[in-house]
Parts: sequence; structure tokens; C-alpha cells
Amino acid sequence: MKRLSWMLMLCCLTPLVQAQSLDKQALLERIRETRSAEQAAMREREQTFLRERNQQQRRLSQARAELASAQARADELDTRFKAQTEQLAQLRQELTERSGNLGELFGVVRQGAGDTLSQWQDSLLNARYPERQSELEALSQSSRIPSVEVLEQFWYRLQQDMNASGEVARFQAQVIDRQGGQQARSVVAVGPFVASADGEYLLYQPDSQALQVADRQPSGADLLDAFVAPRDAVADIAIDPARGQVIEQLQRTPDLLTRLSQGGIVGYVIVALGALGILLALVRLVWLQLVQRRVDRQIDNLDQLADSNPLGRVLSVIGSRPRLEELDTLELKLDEAILRETPALERWQGLIKLLAAVAPLLGLLGTVTGMIATFQAITQYGTGDPKMMADGISQALVTTVLGLVAAIPLLFMHSLVAARSKALIQLLEQQSAGLIALHLGGERRSD
Repeated sequence: MKRLSWMLMLCCLTPLVQAQSLDKQALLERIRETRSAEQAAMREREQTFLRERNQQQRRLSQARAELASAQARADELDTRFKAQTEQLAQLRQELTERSGNLGELFGVVRQGAGDTLSQWQDSLLNARYPERQSELEALSQSSRIPSVEVLEQFWYRLQQDMNASGEVARFQAQVIDRQGGQQARSVVAVGPFVASADGEYLLYQPDSQALQVADRQPSGADLLDAFVAPRDAVADIAIDPARGQVIEQLQRTPDLLTRLSQGGIVGYVIVALGALGILLALVRLVWLQLVQRRVDRQIDNLDQLADSNPLGRVLSVIGSRPRLEELDTLELKLDEAILRETPALERWQGLIKLLAAVAPLLGLLGTVTGMIATFQAITQYGTGDPKMMADGISQALVTTVLGLVAAIPLLFMHSLVAARSKALIQLLEQQSAGLIALHLGGERRSD
């Protein structure tokens, strides 16, 4: 029985042993294949490394060859530079020896060309001969000995300028109008002094090398048309002896609105108060003149008293037939009637006088604020640039002038208004006193 058991166990274990022997064989085969693949990859990597090493070696050899070639080229160029520098120095020495005193002469020519160029920089004749500036600039900056042709051209330009300075010429030139447009127009120039086109004076602009219509035409512009027109007799024309500088300064002169704006807020207040005072004074003068005419008509016809004038209203207090026993009170009634008319005749005189007194005080206020602004500008920016202080000084001076300009006519007009109203009041008193005197004397007034 025990033997049978062992036999059964052997029968069961035999297939298991056979399976284990098969797995080991497959594993060995797999290991062998993996090893072969790794060895092949290692050989491939080795071959790649060798190829790259060989390429780098070739590149290194090529770079070394190029470096050697560049170094040789640099040495060659350096040798040539030194040789040419020595040759240039020898040529300069030779030039100096051969030129001798002519070198000083050519220096004087170059200096003269530079001085002439600066003098002609703003010349009106550049519009006729625009190429002469480039020639003078090339000659003044040249380091070479000028040729005979260049020297003759320089002399020709000097002679040309002298001749053109005494000519009245007509030519075509580009002219810039007030809107900024540029077009070719017929220009008439009187030497280097003035140029005109279509009855307007022109200004030369050195930057654009063109003529521009002056925004502000000087006095005498009305003579241009008669001067340009064909004629047999001599015609007058106004010229600028400063070669355009006077007309240029005229463009920079501020106009009335610019002057007012320089006064600032204080300046505008002075102008407003001055205009208000003058307007009130004119209204009062007109009204007093109308009252004067009505009073004059009433004096001519005292038999018919009218309420449209102060004299009629005052005399109406007495009536056409006053009683003699009431004459003692008539004087008081007339005085009361005159006092009732006086405020209307003296209305606004106090306000006009007040405005005349306030205007110079406001001018003094503007002077103080302007000087404060000036000192602030000096504190912030120093005294190096006078333009930084110009605003404050302009405000101080303009407000002072505006205050005086407003006060002086207001004082005169106040005096005139006060004299007119005072004359009317005196006339009322005179007529009233005369009427009482007539009634006290028992006579009727004939006029």
C-alpha cells in the first residue's frame, strides 16, 4: 500500500518537473536575445561617436586654417595702412612745402567764405540765387586747396551780390501764403531790402529757403501796386533799410488783444470796469442833453408848463396865478421841488467817480501780483533766462497802464457829467428865484 502511494505521487510530480525545465529554457533564450540587442546598440553608439569625433576634428582644422588666413590678411592691411599713413604724411609735407605762403592765402579765402555765408544767411537775395549758399558752405569747410575755378566762382558770387543789391528784379519763387500753402508766384524785389507779390510784402524764411507773406503788412503797402505796374514816371515805394528786420519785428509786436491777455485776470477786470464806467457816463451825457433841450423849450414857453422836463415840474408847484399872501411858502415849495429833481439829475455820478478811483488801485494790485510772479520765477528758474520772468513783468506793467487808461477818461467824463447836471440844477434855481422875484415885484414875466 505504501508503495502504491509513492507511485501515485511520482505520477503526479512528473508533469510539473517537465514544465519547470521548459520555462528556464525560454528564459535563457530571452536573456541571450536581449544581450545580443544591447551589444548591437553599443556598437552602433560607438560607430556614431567615432563619426562625430572625426567631423569635429575636420571642423577644428578648417577653423584654424581660416584664422591663419584672417591673421595674414590683417597683417597685410596693417602694413598697407602704415605705408599709406606714411605716404599721406609725406604728401602733406610736400604740399606744405610747395604751397608756401599760398596756404595762408587759402586760409583767408576759407575764412572769407565763412564770414560771407553768415552774412548772407538771412539775405533776401538767397531767394533769387539759392545755390550760392551751398557753394560758400562747401568752400568754407573744405580742407583742400581750392582750384582756380572755385576762386573765380567765389569772386563771381561777391560781384553778383553787389550788383543785385542795386537792382529791382522780377523772378519766380515759391511763396508761402497765410494758410500755409506754397505756390510759385511772380515776385518783385528791391535789392536785398524788400520783396513783394500781389501787393503784399514778403519775408524770407532761411529754414525753408522760401518767401512768406507777412501777416502784418507795414504802412506803405498801398504803394506796391503802383510801383509794380508798368509806368513811365518814377514811383514811390517803402523799403526796409534793415533788410527785412523791421518787417520781421513788426510780426512779433503784440496786438491789442495780446496786450490785454498779458494783464491776466486783473487786466480783464480793469477793462470791464472801465468800459462800464464809460458806458454809464455816455448814457448820462445823452440823457442830460435831452433834458437840457426840454428845459430850453420850456424856457421859451413858460406859459404852458409841461411835466416832461424838470423846470416844468418845478414851476408847476407855483401855478399860473399864485397868490401874493402865499409867496412866503412858495420859496420853500420850489426848494422842495428842486431837491426832488436833483437825485435824478445826479444819478450814477458817484458810481462813475468810484470806478475812476478803483481802476488805478486795481492796476496797483496787478503790479504787485506780477512782481510776485516774477520773484517766484526767479526762485524756481534763476535769472539765466529772462523769458521766464517776462510774464510777471508784462502783467505788472500792463495792469498799471490799463488802470491809468481807465481812470483818466473816467475822471474827465465824471467832471463833464457833474458839470452838466450842476448847470441844470443852477438853471432850475435861477428860474425859480426869478419867478418869485417877478411875483414879489407885481410884474408878469415876459419871456
